[in-house]
Amino acid sequence: MTDEIAYILTITCPDRGGIVAAVSTFLHEQQFSITEAHQHSASEGLFCMRLALAGSAGSVPDVATLATLFAPIATRFGMDAQFHDTAVRPRVLLMVSKFGHCLHDLMHRWRSGQLPVDIVAVGSNHDDMRSFVEWCGVPYHHLPVTDGKAAQEQQLIALTEALAIDLVVLARYMQVLSPTLCAAWAGRCINIHHSFLPSFKGAKPYTQAHARGVKIIGATAHYVTTDLDEGPIIEQDIRRVSHTRSPAELVLMGQEVEASVLVRAVRWHAERRVFGTGQRTVVFD
Repeated sequence: MTDEIAYILTITCPDRGGIVAAVSTFLHEQQFSITEAHQHSASEGLFCMRLALAGSAGSVPDVATLATLFAPIATRFGMDAQFHDTAVRPRVLLMVSKFGHCLHDLMHRWRSGQLPVDIVAVGSNHDDMRSFVEWCGVPYHHLPVTDGKAAQEQQLIALTEALAIDLVVLARYMQVLSPTLCAAWAGRCINIHHSFLPSFKGAKPYTQAHARGVKIIGATAHYVTTDLDEGPIIEQDIRRVSHTRSPAELVLMGQEVEASVLVRAVRWHAERRVFGTGQRTVVFD
């Protein structure tokens, strides 16, 4: 029985005619089948495409060879084109503080094979989550801010470089990242935060929401930028609430939404479904 190879091709380029024909003809010539296809012409004049490819081992080129063969087409259309082998999973660093609901959900889904990533380490400015993380068999790095934020962030940058981290996930990591760290992790750091209508900032946001009689609570997962909690949005969700809910119940409901939104954002990023278009994203979910 012949083993099957599964690749993902992602393309972004200026929108113009002939792109789909050129790409599909090339893939046919390389003996690939297209098992999933998404494309979108964004309002900014940008064309985005994601193709899932299948081929027989020994009959199709590897990703490096494909990139070389595809280069003339990429040049002709001004493409940023990337071939990804789905057997190579992104290496992930989770960052957490004292709230464990997002960490627990991500670890469970990873251990049960529901997330196409490799969680190689967990970092924290506190030691609260060490026993759970180490019980899961993952190294835990306690990086307190006692010697100053700049020194701690340099440790984080060194850690991501040493571990060859592809994606950093802020699973309720309650520290504001400096511009230096945001730049080091640009395009590969996802954050989760509550998002109410209206929004409440500062301590005990769910208590503030309860006092105002909020009817909707929710969460937003986004890429981290220097604009606090305003990076390109990947995923959002909401839950309706009523006057019968206590502040403690709002906290529990909010944590459930945060965990589910974050895991979807991480999965879509790992599956190469998220395309940046400036301040927005195109997500082929």
